[in-house]
Amino acid sequence: MVIRSVVVDDEKPARNELCFLLEQLDDVDIVGQASNGVDAMQVIREQKPDLVFLDIQMPGRTGFEVARELLLREVDTSVVFVTAFDQYAIEAFEVNAVDYLLKPVEAARLAQTISRVRERAAESDAGGNVLADDQLERVLQHVTKRQVRRDRVALKVGESFQLVPSGDIIYASLSDEVITVVAGGLTGTSNFRTLDELQSNLDPEVFWRVHRSHLVNINKVKEIVPWFSRNYLLKMKDPKGTEIPMSRSQTKRLREYLSL
Repeated sequence: MVIRSVVVDDEKPARNELCFLLEQLDDVDIVGQASNGVDAMQVIREQKPDLVFLDIQMPGRTGFEVARELLLREVDTSVVFVTAFDQYAIEAFEVNAVDYLLKPVEAARLAQTISRVRERAAESDAGGNVLADDQLERVLQHVTKRQVRRDRVALKVGESFQLVPSGDIIYASLSDEVITVVAGGLTGTSNFRTLDELQSNLDPEVFWRVHRSHLVNINKVKEIVPWFSRNYLLKMKDPKGTEIPMSRSQTKRLREYLSL
């Protein structure tokens, strides 16, 4: 059985890496890709894949919103969530996900997922229970083992690496697949491949992904500047007073956080 798969992730490096790993597996055919939830639904409708790998935090529509629509429309496809964040595991199973992978995805773990997809298809054909309790327990154990928070982060400044306290990070921005981090009086680049991966190693209550290209330390915001359509710009506490745009969903979160 060839598993026809679609890969959905708003960060191209993460999407490319997952596609590379899938291409190393037998009987897996990548029939489409998408960089956001809206395009994902179109690709799924056109390709009718057996399996969809979904990032969770995406512009337009989240991975959960895509999965819920697939359920409502009774689309016959399996879903695997691929994310840098461990806190969504339970919710993933509420929308009938087969599995939940943490970035960076390990080749051996991905192979287990493909085996699980085949097992689920066989159970479904036989009328079995596709959401076994022991399956959820295995995934939760895997997630627990991967949880990590870093007190210091390595930044490449010039030709050397410097370790900076995570609390000193003001913001990080992604441009041309390079993550630039401003921390205190330093500006350097991170070895993390995506902002999701960087954020997953930091305190999620402090570091907010306010935009697909920006991660900010909410404690390092100097000023909130009203912008168009009731959105905001965040003026940061770096020497340049950098202004960072907020996405609509994060603007709502900020209003609730500050009771605006």
